[in-house]
Amino acid sequence: MSTKEKILAKALELFNEKGYNNITTRHIAAELSISPGNLHYHFKHSEDIIKILFAELTLKMDELLNTMKAKENKTLEDLYTFTFSTCEIFYHYRFIFVNLVDVLKKIPEIETKYEGINVSRREEFQLIFSDLQKNNIFKKNIPDFIINSLTEQIFIIADNWLSHNRLISKLNKKEAIQSYTLLLMNLFYPLLNKEPQKIYEQQYIL
Repeated sequence: MSTKEKILAKALELFNEKGYNNITTRHIAAELSISPGNLHYHFKHSEDIIKILFAELTLKMDELLNTMKAKENKTLEDLYTFTFSTCEIFYHYRFIFVNLVDVLKKIPEIETKYEGINVSRREEFQLIFSDLQKNNIFKKNIPDFIINSLTEQIFIIADNWLSHNRLISKLNKKEAIQSYTLLLMNLFYPLLNKEPQKIYEQQYIL
């Protein structure tokens, strides 16, 4: 692992544990037993580190979405796996979501990218929902306003479940990912056809 990679890994660990507002480049350098000058050779400011971590998060989600979109015969299991994997990725970069408003306010470049991602993600999610309708997982006659509302609900929960877990649920990593995956999946239940509903009840409801 290169010095740059070590800095990014340690920064992510510290941001997740202590909050990015409480961590400076000096803290990161001290944890790695390197000089601040050595760290600043790679990253002048902590914001530069956050930009790369946000880019990593975006890339991982792009790859996950592309894999899901590429599946021709999407199943209920595919939807669950996609939702579970999304929660895993978000947990890995949880400081971004716990501090989302502050991060966006502090780094306008990330705010602009975040706004653009929200637009493109809506289109991608609705394409996935359309495919699930074609494969008889979702009902055919779902009104557009319900699909639009569903997308909004997903985004609200996805962006905020980590804060909710930290403040209210206080679950460990494994429990949190399982619990909030199910919370998101429950949004889909009323839209499922009868057979997928039965499968969902049998396989996913504990």
